[in-house]
Amino acid sequence: MEKVTVFSRGQCVQCYATYRALDDNGIEFEVVDVDEDEATQIRLQQLGFQQLPVVYPVGVLAWSGFRPDKISELAAMRSGGMEANR
Repeated sequence: MEKVTVFSRGQCVQCYATYRALDDNGIEFEVVDVDEDEATQIRLQQLGFQQLPVVYPVGVLAWSGFRPDKISELAAMRSGGMEANR
């Protein structure tokens, strides 16, 4: 399974909660710090995201904020229990 990308920044409580939930569900992820990549930050804003983290799983619609419901759905989908919401 491909890693999930989490667009984040330092001192982001929702970001840390998202990391913990992804870890707890056995979902591998990589973090992109938008403070270090201004072009990515601008692109996310252009796409309509207004809060962090932005979670981008391959093949599933991205979301923003701490969404344990979405993380649970992603874990179920990856274990073969659900279809992806596209």
